[in-house]
Amino acid sequence: MRRAATAATAALLLLTACSAPDASGPGQDTDGEVPAKPGRAVTLNILDVAGNLQLTQGMIDDFVSHNSGVISRVTYSKSPAPELVGKVKAQQNANRVDIDLVLTGVDGLSAGIEQGLWNPLLAKYADRLPAVRDYLPGAAAMQKLAGDSGVTVTYYPSGPLIEYLPAKVPNPPRTAQELLAYAKANPGAVQYARPSNSGPGRTFLMGLPYLLGDQDPTDPTGGWDKTWAYLGELNKYVTLYPSSTGETMKNLANGSARIIATTTGWDINPRVLGTVPKEAAVGTLEGFHWVTDAHYAVVPKGVSTDKQSAILLLLAHMLTKEQQAKAYDKGYFYPGPAIKDVDLAMAPPESRAAIGEFGRPEYAGLIAGHPLEVPLGAKQLVAAFDRWDREIGGAKVAK
Repeated sequence: MRRAATAATAALLLLTACSAPDASGPGQDTDGEVPAKPGRAVTLNILDVAGNLQLTQGMIDDFVSHNSGVISRVTYSKSPAPELVGKVKAQQNANRVDIDLVLTGVDGLSAGIEQGLWNPLLAKYADRLPAVRDYLPGAAAMQKLAGDSGVTVTYYPSGPLIEYLPAKVPNPPRTAQELLAYAKANPGAVQYARPSNSGPGRTFLMGLPYLLGDQDPTDPTGGWDKTWAYLGELNKYVTLYPSSTGETMKNLANGSARIIATTTGWDINPRVLGTVPKEAAVGTLEGFHWVTDAHYAVVPKGVSTDKQSAILLLLAHMLTKEQQAKAYDKGYFYPGPAIKDVDLAMAPPESRAAIGEFGRPEYAGLIAGHPLEVPLGAKQLVAAFDRWDREIGGAKVAK
């Protein structure tokens, strides 16, 4: 159903109807003042390296359908997150940036910040995105992690959770030590994917220091003595580390794994899709803290000011409550909205049906009743991944 553009967005728009070049090349203004609206309608090339379009493409398409004088056309492409920095740097070095907007997780955001790739739009134009003042507390913390370099568009508490089939694991572990004991008694039964390739894998990695009471959960180099010792011991009883989260879900379903690391979204969505049996259950371990996660919109340096203008208008639209409700999707990033007071009742019917059948009522209490922690920063995360690959599971990663 067509909906009118929101008042907050419409107030910013004076629509025109011309088309614009597909890329920000030589001769286009990339560093000047960003106008309130583009001089003519632009084409936006959007790259997704986080699976975010599953949550936000409907928001984007809605804006374009009502604002053809701002954005005439959108092209979508997808790429693995590890390829992001190389792609953007190559275009910037050639002075021809044709990726206008990137939808990324913390990994791509952080890597780009380290390389100085992103345009810090919020430093000058935060007033054009008034909804950032209405973030949920966890989303606000994730926005602080991004600084001015990215805009949080979706958010979820994430995990770490454990997932299992009750018929095969009738007495699931309740503590980290019980999980280790279960792994020892059942070699190969406990599984998590390589952290650098997996949201649940890295959430498990970052959540362990809280579970184990480590010295400094934010310092994998100097503050994770208990965590590295625990992972080394657990590694004795893990026969392989899948290279993707999806493989762990398939292994849970086929019985080759009995307990896997998961998150709220990776619990709900694979059961909606039928990859994992509906009766699969989840649990937390004693001392559990949520390690939060978010998806960001980032703009590479070198994008024209007209396109930056269109992107700011688009993001203002995406952060309205009406559009944020679409982030519930089918539980992929549960809950999904980054903005306060966006209830499931506001979501599209298919989202309400999927989460009504496959969601878990206990999540509301778990989210309200346990601390929220931001993930590691870029340098710390890279250090943790590197050490895990070298000392823990690198030799056992499935090819």
